[in-house]
Amino acid sequence: MMVNFIWSLLASLIVSAISLVGIFSLFLNEKLINKILFLLIGFSAGGLIGGAFLHLLPEALEQSRDGNIFIYVILGFIFFFILERYLHWRHCHKEGGCDIHAFTYLNLIGDGIHNFGDGLVIGSSFMLSVQFGIITTLVIIFHEIPQEIGDFGVLVYGGFSKTKALFYNYISSLTCIAGTVLGYILSAKVASFSVFLLPFIAGGFIYIASCDLIPELHKEPSLKRSTASLIAFLCGILFILLARLLHTH
Repeated sequence: MMVNFIWSLLASLIVSAISLVGIFSLFLNEKLINKILFLLIGFSAGGLIGGAFLHLLPEALEQSRDGNIFIYVILGFIFFFILERYLHWRHCHKEGGCDIHAFTYLNLIGDGIHNFGDGLVIGSSFMLSVQFGIITTLVIIFHEIPQEIGDFGVLVYGGFSKTKALFYNYISSLTCIAGTVLGYILSAKVASFSVFLLPFIAGGFIYIASCDLIPELHKEPSLKRSTASLIAFLCGILFILLARLLHTH
C-alpha cells in the first residue's frame, strides 16, 4: 500500500503545480487566453459530470449498497452551495474581470479549502487503487486548469502583482497535499470513509458543473463558439467514459 500512498502524493503535487498555470498569461494575449479558457470550461464541465456519474458514483455503489449514498450526493451539493454562498468562493473564468476582486484574500482561503477537499478525494481514491486514483486526479486537473487561470486573474485584478499572485495562489494550492495525506489515512483506518466521501464529492462536482461552469457557457451569444463549447463538453464526458471502461477492463 506504500506504493499507492506515494502515487497519491505525486498526484497531489501535480494538482498543486496546476496553480502555476497562470504564468502562461504572461506570454499570451488576453483574446487567445479567453478562447482557450472557454473551451477548457466546456471540457471541464463535461469531465466533472462524467466524473460524478460515470466514475465516483459507480465506484461508491460497487463498494456498498448503502441506501444513503444519494443522500451523501445531496449533502455534497448543499455543502458546495454553502461554501460558495457564505465564503464568497466561486469559480472565476474571466481573465481580470470578476466581481470578487475585493475579496482576494477570502478567495485564497476558499480556494485553500477547495484544494484541501481535492486532496481528500485524491488520497481516498488512491487508497482504493492506483488506476482509480489516476482517473480521479485527471478529473480534478481538468477542473483546476480553468479555475486556476481565473483565480490568477482575480488576484491580479484585486491589486496583486503577477509574481505575488502566482506565489499566493501556489501556497493556497498546497493544502491539497495535506488533504491527500488525511484522506489516505482516513480511508485506511475508517472503512466507510470512502463510501461517504466519493458520493459527497460527486455532489460537489455536479454543483460546480451545473451552477458555475455551464452557466458561463450559456452566456456566449455566438452560435459557433457555443457549438464548440458543446463539443468540448461532450468530449469531457466521453473521456471519462473511456477511462472508466479501460479501468473496468
